[in-house]
Amino acid sequence: MAEERVDTTEYWKANVRLIVGCLAVWAFVSYGCAILFRPLLAGIPVGGTDLGFWFAQQGSILTFICLIFFYAWRMNKLDKKFGLGE
Repeated sequence: MAEERVDTTEYWKANVRLIVGCLAVWAFVSYGCAILFRPLLAGIPVGGTDLGFWFAQQGSILTFICLIFFYAWRMNKLDKKFGLGE
């Protein structure tokens, strides 16, 4: 049986784009919302504390967990698109 040839250049470009997008969200949430923009978010109450503190303590962790599932979901779609699915 002949194996299909996969365009690895396009596959890796899409993979790197996905990784860079996830890293941008990670950086914005962990550094932006929790550190840099904390004074701007201080006036917004969430669960008895301000939104900046919430992002630093819980929001970042929840965002990271969502990013893990999002990355796995998108990589499955990307693998199927390029014929690399299980």
